[in-house]
Amino acid sequence: MQSESWTNFSGRVTCKPSRFARPRDEAELVAAVRAAAGDGRGLRVAGTGHSFTPLCATDGTLVSLDDWQGIVAIDRESLQATVRAGTKLHALGEPLLAAGLAMRNMGDVDVQALAGAVSTGTHGTGPALANVSSQVVGARLVRASGEILELAGSDLDRLDAARVSLGLLGVFSTLRLQLVPAYRLHERIWKTGIEECLAELDRDVAAQRHYEFWWYPHKDYAERKALAVTDAEPDSVAGRKGERIDWSARVLPSVRELRFNEMEYSVPAPAGPECFRAVRERMRSRWPDVVWPVEYRTLAADSAWLSTAHRRDSVAISLHQDARLDPDAFFADCEPIFSEHGGRPHWGKLHTRGARELAALYPQWSRFQSLRRELDPRGVFANAYLRGLFSI
Repeated sequence: MQSESWTNFSGRVTCKPSRFARPRDEAELVAAVRAAAGDGRGLRVAGTGHSFTPLCATDGTLVSLDDWQGIVAIDRESLQATVRAGTKLHALGEPLLAAGLAMRNMGDVDVQALAGAVSTGTHGTGPALANVSSQVVGARLVRASGEILELAGSDLDRLDAARVSLGLLGVFSTLRLQLVPAYRLHERIWKTGIEECLAELDRDVAAQRHYEFWWYPHKDYAERKALAVTDAEPDSVAGRKGERIDWSARVLPSVRELRFNEMEYSVPAPAGPECFRAVRERMRSRWPDVVWPVEYRTLAADSAWLSTAHRRDSVAISLHQDARLDPDAFFADCEPIFSEHGGRPHWGKLHTRGARELAALYPQWSRFQSLRRELDPRGVFANAYLRGLFSI
């Protein structure tokens, strides 16, 4: 009898685990980790499969935390919430709003599991807003031994290592988030020519809490989006094309129904416009048939060791291709442009960087490797892809 398979969002990654585990509490999660450590075939955790790289693929144990969701506790005084790792981001907004709270920022979509978004460095846009992992101020992490490691601000090094760790240090059980008072956002979306967009780029980024644009290569125009905090009521913009006002968790995520594959690099913020122009020229001259847009977002520096914005304000530029088409040649032709501009690849999106190249991009690479060996000396949490990426 053939084992059941698992496939990611785009259909690019498929695997056949020898065992599926769906723990309903922390004790069952610990038991699954210990069993995987004992059989020597390893363990990975799959959220909603929104990584395009084979981070979750395994022939060992594949864990789903779909039965380990929900908010454990909310502390209104400290503006913090403790959340189970499998909780989907879209399930957080309304309960937090009922408590008068919200996440400081969210990613482009809200279908991911919280632990997956944290572990891969998922981010939104905003020059003063860091990635989702930066909102984590504490966590419970299940080590390969089954021991529970409590991570908190009193041990900032380990917390910074774990924030963006790809599941290599252990499995998150719960995460404690630093929140903000609930707030409304005023969204404006409009279209212009790309040159007008670029001419106004510095002004727009500086003037808005959130700003991003999508460049559509087939018509050479930009769809621009700005979000500003407001106390205005939703009906104050009723009838205005491209505008709406609502609570942050209802405005920040976009709906992405079409399936695609993606490459994203974060470059130092000052290099963002030049890097985009180079990508645009490459696509117009060599890839005129690509119609999927290029996304341009900003990202504040943070302290997570493997964050693409580690200690530097960044611009994230994303390429997309229809999931029914092979993106490899297109992405490979554009990837050197990102490298020339000091880019760091998004861990959950397609790239061809290896351990030596990545080590040069991350100042804390050696420290992360040492901590990984300390917490998981047998490589229980490292699948074939990650073994190659980290020279395990």
